[in-house]
Amino acid sequence: MDSGTTVVGLAVGRGTGQEVAAVFEQVLGHLARLHAREVRIERSPRTYHSYASLLREGGIERIRDLSREDAAHYERFCRDLAARGDGVVFRTAINAQSLYLVRQRLCAVKVDTLTWRGASLLLVRDEAQGFYTGENQHAPGVLHRTTTFRHETTDAIIAFALRRAGQEWPDTPVERLTMAYKFHLLDGALDRWVAEASARHGVAIDLFQPDTVNRNLIAHGLSGRTVVIAGNEWADIMHVVLLDRFGAERQENRCTENVHLHPDVAGLVEYQTVHGSADDIEGTDTVNPIATIRAAAAIAERHAGCAGAVGAVERALDEVTAQGVATPDLGGHHTTGEVVAALLAALPLRTATAPRVGA
Repeated sequence: MDSGTTVVGLAVGRGTGQEVAAVFEQVLGHLARLHAREVRIERSPRTYHSYASLLREGGIERIRDLSREDAAHYERFCRDLAARGDGVVFRTAINAQSLYLVRQRLCAVKVDTLTWRGASLLLVRDEAQGFYTGENQHAPGVLHRTTTFRHETTDAIIAFALRRAGQEWPDTPVERLTMAYKFHLLDGALDRWVAEASARHGVAIDLFQPDTVNRNLIAHGLSGRTVVIAGNEWADIMHVVLLDRFGAERQENRCTENVHLHPDVAGLVEYQTVHGSADDIEGTDTVNPIATIRAAAAIAERHAGCAGAVGAVERALDEVTAQGVATPDLGGHHTTGEVVAALLAALPLRTATAPRVGA
């Protein structure tokens, strides 16, 4: 690999994964050529299951085995990328059971920043521990699910949230953050870990039950700079609500960033669409490409040296929207390909020759 080439990992799941991947490659390639940058896409050789595709494979034992195989393969793919110094991967939706096994092993957090009336919310979602992670064991008529919380993981997530807040708002020191967890179920352990972290970092940390966080957001909305670290039990459900209430967005249009904190892969960043695998529209050329387009722009700007790509894509999306070009889920009648073509037309190439983007 040439020193000037950015390698971007690509992991593809079933459902509409192939269609989403094609959009990603097309848009990232266009942006790379526009900025005369070398980008090489390294695609995982395995196509990972969606939940719907697993159900077609057979019974419980078969689903469990395939979920574990997918998790082991994707974990190796991420580790291999990180070991070579390649720091970014785009992943389409895959089965959650497999995905959370990887997130637990690689200590992942999901990051999203929402703005509302001049205020900002940094949401750091703990994907590495809690009731979404863990292993299933089966007995006749019974399923046992074992989950784990760790002091070390909690410390790493709090430290990351504070670092990320410093990057987001370099001129606004964080004096307080909120954690939304079902901590009443944890024998006081999480309370102690959080208190220790608060003293160590010199930052006030409010550990609240999820319903208390909801009540405060309903009563007061957002003000200033707010940092929330949240367990999956709250954040998975509330992310879509927060987008609607504070971000004026739909999940179909949104991409998010997952950062891995395990020392073996520290700094590996994974981008994904917020929407799922959408198996019901597979092969119809109607999947909404906006979240994928935004992910491609974020990777181009943050990892491939394409300065200004995010802003340029947002302006192009505004132009496409003003033209009434949209997929059926947004009330339009255009195909995925037509929306992407309109977007690319609004981003004309300005370089006569440019490097190739290879798969």
